[in-house]
Amino acid sequence: MQNENILRLLCFLSVFILMALWEIIARRRPLSTAKGKRWFINIGMVVINTLLLRVLFPTAAVGIAALAEAEQWGLLHYWGWPAWFALLLAVITLDFVIYLQHVMFHAVPVLWRLHMVHHADLDLDVTSGARFHPLEIVLSMFIKFAAVLLVGASPKAVLIFEILLNATAMFNHSNVRIPKKWDTVLRRFIVTPDMHLIHHSVLPEETNRNFGFNLPWWDRLLGTYRPEPKEGYLGLTIGLDQIRDPKALTLPKILLLPFVGKTGDYPFTQDRQ
Repeated sequence: MQNENILRLLCFLSVFILMALWEIIARRRPLSTAKGKRWFINIGMVVINTLLLRVLFPTAAVGIAALAEAEQWGLLHYWGWPAWFALLLAVITLDFVIYLQHVMFHAVPVLWRLHMVHHADLDLDVTSGARFHPLEIVLSMFIKFAAVLLVGASPKAVLIFEILLNATAMFNHSNVRIPKKWDTVLRRFIVTPDMHLIHHSVLPEETNRNFGFNLPWWDRLLGTYRPEPKEGYLGLTIGLDQIRDPKALTLPKILLLPFVGKTGDYPFTQDRQ
């Protein structure tokens, strides 16, 4: 799509700057580790992942959607729904796929090893929403390709979905304070920072809840929603129980974590005996 990259960059920078300023003005929780070191690691992973995706998938998901549209592949091409409804349905369906993918990465121990990189962050802020291991990013892209082809999502729907997902990931990982009455209303329509903060708790029973990144409905419908953390929002400990030393969280060690780190008690399908 014309000017796609410019649009993505503008949306990313706008949301990033807004949330970074919000964190300065109304911070939700005190930081436990040095912000500069964490930002170097998290933004470094963004650079690595962006370059990797450019090399491996030059057309990206929007290109796959254009191919599906040209060939009339996918379920949405078999029904004569209005374009606006097909677009809305595609965006919602792709969000549900991301929810299921997220649950899968918590359920399967070998996938959790990759996803540990995201949860090993000892604080949360606007940069945490893009902190993923390169191998998880590659696997996620293959899952997204399959979903786009199966659904028959249009290039416009895929672009809107990816921009929304990127923006909401930065929003709900941000360390910002929202009045409880507003949070209660907002989390009926979007995953809020407080709602997602519970998912980054060190307690497995909280880590394996609130999987949504964008829409909060799937957690409520499928029984994975948790409204409040056990220790309260200020008492909650972020990260993984088996990784508490900031010195073990350098960029090289983070990249090696899936291969040398312990999974802890987090994957909910692993043998507990």
